[in-house]
Amino acid sequence: MAHEDDARHAVPDTPGRRTDGDGVRLRRPLRERYVEETVEVAVPVRTAYNQWTQFKTFPRFSTVVHGVEQIRPTVTAWTLGYGPLRHRFAVEILEQDPDAYLAWRGLEQNPSHQGEVEFRPTDSGGTAITVRILLRPRGASKVLIRPSGIARLVQGELANFKQFIEGVGQEGGAWRGTIRNGRVQHDHPEPPRSRVAQWPVG
Repeated sequence: MAHEDDARHAVPDTPGRRTDGDGVRLRRPLRERYVEETVEVAVPVRTAYNQWTQFKTFPRFSTVVHGVEQIRPTVTAWTLGYGPLRHRFAVEILEQDPDAYLAWRGLEQNPSHQGEVEFRPTDSGGTAITVRILLRPRGASKVLIRPSGIARLVQGELANFKQFIEGVGQEGGAWRGTIRNGRVQHDHPEPPRSRVAQWPVG
C-alpha cells in the first residue's frame, strides 16, 4: 500500500541518519516518506538483493526501464520511458549494504528525487522488499507528476520484479561490496597505480 505524505509536511534537505549493527552512523536519504511500496518475494534475501543490484537487467522485467549504463563506480545512467518517449538521467548510489539496504539520489535538476530500498527476511524464508521514493518536481513537472501515479508505477515494477525473480529462482550475478557516502569501500588499500574503478553491480 502506498504511503503519501501530506503536502504540508516539509521534507528537510538534510539527509536523515540510520545506525548499523556496529553503531556506525550512516546516511539515510529519506526522513519523511513520500511514496512507499512493499512486495514479498519467494526467494531468500541474498538472492533478491543480488538480482536487484544487477541494474543492467532491469529492462528484462521493467515496463519503463529501457537501459542502464555505468558512468562511474557509483553512478549509473538510466533511460526510462513509455512508448516513443524517453528520459535519460544519472543516479548516484549513496549507501549500499549487502542483503540489507540501498540508497540513491537522482543527479538531474528536474525533477529532483531520492530513494531507498530495504531487504528483510520473512518468516517463510522469502524476502520483503520495501521501496521508498521522495520526488520533488519543479516547474511544469509539479502538474504532471502526482504521488498516486508514482505509487502505482513503483507497485507495478515491484510486481514485475517478483514475477521475474520467482520465475528464474536464482540471481544472474552478484556484487557484494559496500558503499558509504557515495564511495566504494575496499577491504584492503589499493596501490596508487591500481585504482581502477570497479562496476558495483556485477
